[in-house]
Amino acid sequence: MDKNIGLTDGVSKMSLRDTIHHMNQLLIHISESLAKASGGNKAAAQRVRTGTIIFEKVAKLFRKESVRDDKITQLKKKSKIMHPKTGGSRRKAQAKKPSRKK
Repeated sequence: MDKNIGLTDGVSKMSLRDTIHHMNQLLIHISESLAKASGGNKAAAQRVRTGTIIFEKVAKLFRKESVRDDKITQLKKKSKIMHPKTGGSRRKAQAKKPSRKK
C-alpha cells in the first residue's frame, strides 16, 4: 500500500470529498492485494487484513461527515425559503387593489 493511504495522513481532518477519494484508493489497494492473497501470497493477505481495518475507520469517518453534510444541506435549503430580513417565508406580495377615485 502507498504511504498516503495509511492513517498517518490526518484522516480525521478530511472533507467529505477527500474521504470518498481515500475510500476509493483503499478499495483499489485492498482488491489488488486480495487477488494476490487468493493465490497464496501471505504478505498480501496481511495487507488485506490491515487495509480492512483502515477502511473500517475511514468508513466510520465517511458516515459522520455524510450526516454532517446532509444537515448543512438541509439548513441551506431552509434558509433559502425564509426571507432574509424578516425571517418569514417569501410569499409573493399581493397586488394592491387600485383605490377608488371620488
